[in-house]
Amino acid sequence: MFSGIVEEMGAIQKIEKGLAGAKFSILASVILDDLQVGDSVSVSGACLTVTKIEGQSFSVDVSTETLNCTIFGQITVGTPVNLERAMKLNARMGGHMVTGHVDGIGALRAREQDGNAIYLTVEAPEDIMRYCVAKGSITIDGISLTINAVKDRSFAVAIIPHTAKVTTMGLKQIGDAVNLESDLIGKYVERLLQANGTLPPPPSPVIDKDYLQKRGLL
Repeated sequence: MFSGIVEEMGAIQKIEKGLAGAKFSILASVILDDLQVGDSVSVSGACLTVTKIEGQSFSVDVSTETLNCTIFGQITVGTPVNLERAMKLNARMGGHMVTGHVDGIGALRAREQDGNAIYLTVEAPEDIMRYCVAKGSITIDGISLTINAVKDRSFAVAIIPHTAKVTTMGLKQIGDAVNLESDLIGKYVERLLQANGTLPPPPSPVIDKDYLQKRGLL
């Protein structure tokens, strides 16, 4: 479990891809302080397990499912990533409860300066938009952010100068893809309401070429 408060920006040092997934080597500094093999780390919003620590880097294995459902399928060496160690239960919790289980990929559609902040509009899939509410929480590339406005196909967030400086959001440009995780509480509320009949069950997915490609079946 994470809080969505990024500890540092690292960078992809090496990528080894195979038929069964991939292995990433990631440059870091701050989070290496007490990191151990087997620990969970949020890498731009995806919870990954540390498999090796060597010098100023650590390695993680990335499954085919994760490559298909996150921006990691298109990531390249040198790409900056947001890093956060699993939170401690005896520490203050900023942000919100983040599992590190990415729900889908969004795309940055607008970037505007708004006073000292950057106002970002993100297009998101329907199955993520249904959990988006104004003043609610959303995780973008592992960053806990507050939703400012919601439209049919997109939501907006404001990035303060500190967040722009210490995370990858300050580097994102229009058209860039981002990892998205919906607020966990909304998912549980929806599931409970569906179980007692207050809400209809979610619609069955349309099995088409796009659906199969996203899951690595084509």
